[in-house]
Amino acid sequence: MSNGFFMTPPPENEPIQSYGPSTVERRTLKAKLDSMAENPIDIPLIIGGKEIKTDRHVEVVSPHEHRRVLARCSQADAGHVAQAIEAAETAWRDWSRYPWQERAAVFLKAADLLAGPYRDVINASTMLGQSKTAHQSEIDAACELIDFYRFNVHYMTRIYADQPMFSPAPTWNRGEYRPLEGFVFAITPFNFTSIAGNLCASPAVMGNTVLWKPSETASLSGYYIMKLMEDAGLPPGVVNYVPGPPQEIGAAGLTHAKLAGVHFTGSTPTFQHIWRTLGENVQNYRAYPRIVGETGGKDFIVAHESADLQALAIALIRGAFEFQGQKCSAASRAYIPKNIWPEVKERMIEEIKTIRMGDIRDFSNFMGAVIDQRAYDKIKGYIDHARDSADAKVLWGGECDDRRGYFIPPTVVETPNPRFTTMCEEIFGPVLTVHPYEPDQFEETLALCDATSPYALTGAIFAQDRGVIIKANEALMHAAGNFYINDKPTGAVVGQQPFGGGRASGTNDKAGSQWNLLRWANARSVKENFAPPLDYRYPHMREP
Repeated sequence: MSNGFFMTPPPENEPIQSYGPSTVERRTLKAKLDSMAENPIDIPLIIGGKEIKTDRHVEVVSPHEHRRVLARCSQADAGHVAQAIEAAETAWRDWSRYPWQERAAVFLKAADLLAGPYRDVINASTMLGQSKTAHQSEIDAACELIDFYRFNVHYMTRIYADQPMFSPAPTWNRGEYRPLEGFVFAITPFNFTSIAGNLCASPAVMGNTVLWKPSETASLSGYYIMKLMEDAGLPPGVVNYVPGPPQEIGAAGLTHAKLAGVHFTGSTPTFQHIWRTLGENVQNYRAYPRIVGETGGKDFIVAHESADLQALAIALIRGAFEFQGQKCSAASRAYIPKNIWPEVKERMIEEIKTIRMGDIRDFSNFMGAVIDQRAYDKIKGYIDHARDSADAKVLWGGECDDRRGYFIPPTVVETPNPRFTTMCEEIFGPVLTVHPYEPDQFEETLALCDATSPYALTGAIFAQDRGVIIKANEALMHAAGNFYINDKPTGAVVGQQPFGGGRASGTNDKAGSQWNLLRWANARSVKENFAPPLDYRYPHMREP
């Protein structure tokens, strides 16, 4: 079996649509937004291809208009989890044996459907349900998910093409990549529709079946992803959509004997709880479950005095405030030399003054609302703490308002204390804390940056001096799984920057790469002997 037989050509990234004035995509998206906002739906569970409505529901609302109900989402219980696992096991018998081309066809079709008729549906549901602007939704819910589907297929064929180098005559050595025995439990976040879609799709393309627990606040876009995959030909039971209370669904899924793996994106404490649960139940599983997680971040920008000041100011704004700072990669802390900070601050504040925030159906808005009341209260608490502290100063923002939507403006905090709370703890909101440092303390500041946070997800260095860049790259080697030079620490692209971090930020299995897909495959080595020996004796045993 030659490498060329298996290998598919590398795909190209999906082009980003502009939604500029007078464009067709702007007109059709606005029409879908209005229709979806005015016509709430009922979201069922989907188990074994069947839609199930339950007596328990939660309302899905728009964060920027929290009185607007978009859907009523049925809630599963432990009994439904058991049904879903049974459906996954039934589907596994056929799906795990499908030729790879047939599995590939499902996800390639899903990509084309999302690039076409589903684009407005997935974008509108993400915008309304998760308060993303048109651009933020387009790069996430449309382009990145399309890329995941297409690149996963390519990476799958690269894995299958990896065969033993030698087969000495008269033998033939070959490698097989089987799906895991059991089901994969995908637990997905609210902040990236593409991540939610990929966490269930990447195990499935490798022949696994999946129990999918979506975030409550992203259950609308999640439902439409399920419909997308069904329309692409995904057989019943391969992915089972089970929204419900996290503790109840998690307890039923994580302790099941047939659990084969966990694919998770979310908070570090939740992932640590999952890991602990698996450890406590390890003797009950058929096989050791694979654990893949991408968790928290306290992402940084370190500037050197040679930095381009305008590029730095814009990177701070985009990195910290796009999608209300609710990206695990968002810039949350910055270290800037004191001799350039006044000008950077002035440029940044002048730009922030022009930022519009509000309903995402108004395309002139740069920001929407944070996801829910719990997030709003947590973020506001950090801002209030900074405002009340003698060790910090709120330079801009902080005027929170939850009367209509969960609105928190872009907020900039300055502190002389590099260990101040908002420099160390994950906030997951539009709050950037800046620590101005002495220019001659650059190397010490790099060491400080490396040691301040338990996380190691993303980070950036801004400098024009190449020697400085080399020094920063070396000093921050383990501080970020995705490291950016003269760019904001957000916006990883599938096929270009595989995404993930270490330390408390996760297992660094790099979503959007073949390394992630390898976690959902079980390798088997096969040796075939065309001329097996017919005598047990070896040459050294013969008489001279």
